[in-house]
Amino acid sequence: MKPFREQNQLTIGVVGLTVIGLIMLAAFKAQDLPLIGGGTKYSAQFSEAGGLKKNDEIRVAGVRVGQVRAVELEGTHVRVDFVVDRGVKLGEQTGAEMKIKTLLGQKYLKLNPAGPGELKPGAEIPLERTVAAYDVVDAFTDLANTTERIDTAQLARALDTLSTTFKNTPEEVKASLTGLSRLSRNVAKRDEELKTLLKHSDVVTKVLADRNQQLVKLMKDGNTVFQAVQARRALIHQLLVSTQKLSAQVTALVRENRKDLTPTLQKVNAVLAILIKNQNALDASIKGLAPYARVFTNTLGTGPWFDTYVQNLVPVPEIPVPPLLPGLPPILGGGR
Repeated sequence: MKPFREQNQLTIGVVGLTVIGLIMLAAFKAQDLPLIGGGTKYSAQFSEAGGLKKNDEIRVAGVRVGQVRAVELEGTHVRVDFVVDRGVKLGEQTGAEMKIKTLLGQKYLKLNPAGPGELKPGAEIPLERTVAAYDVVDAFTDLANTTERIDTAQLARALDTLSTTFKNTPEEVKASLTGLSRLSRNVAKRDEELKTLLKHSDVVTKVLADRNQQLVKLMKDGNTVFQAVQARRALIHQLLVSTQKLSAQVTALVRENRKDLTPTLQKVNAVLAILIKNQNALDASIKGLAPYARVFTNTLGTGPWFDTYVQNLVPVPEIPVPPLLPGLPPILGGGR
């Protein structure tokens, strides 16, 4: 290998300048490189550009996460190409809004992540999920158009009448207005609590929306029950009337026989007290009665007699019968 000094200096210079040019080009186009580039590319459709320009910021929850690459007219809408840093989670239903950054009219693009899953790289947010910016110029123009249609003479007369009316108002009206003012201040102070309440209400409404079918079925079942009750209204009414009459008759019966029932109930109470006192003995008797009943059933279960046996008895031996003498008649009732 030749030493560096002996090599062609012109070739080395050309190669060096080419490498330097490529490095400078890569530095200017670093955001477009695949490895160290500016993130994931997306696009969005807007009804109007609203003053959004190339290199404007992309924000999520107030944090800068990307940059606008291009704003171009595409058919009847505006197409905005932008790049989002890697690691930013965007759902499938992500929306976009144009927001005003400064009083001078500078804009930025706000992304609202929503929906499950993840927004695919290169996806385009449709026109239904985007909101164009409301410019300050448009706001003052609308204000001017609105004020032009106001009858200033009539408005002046209305204000004069209002001031004259409240000039001599009683203290009760002034107190009411003061109370309304205090109420508005208290509501303003409880802004965070109201937000929490509305947030919880949103959760409740979401749960109710998720259980919509169950609620509808519950209402239908309840309607069926109400129809059955309505159909048997007369029977239920008659049942309630009969129950009321029975209650009145039982009450009258108890009142008429109270003198006779009181001693009886007292004796029944005494018997119950005795039974409760001897509950353990009754339980033992019932437990002992079970084996006795089983043995007694086995004794009478083979026929119309008692079937039993006695243990430890020696069998009776057989008595031999002496032979008969020749010529004697046999014993009555005997014989072989």
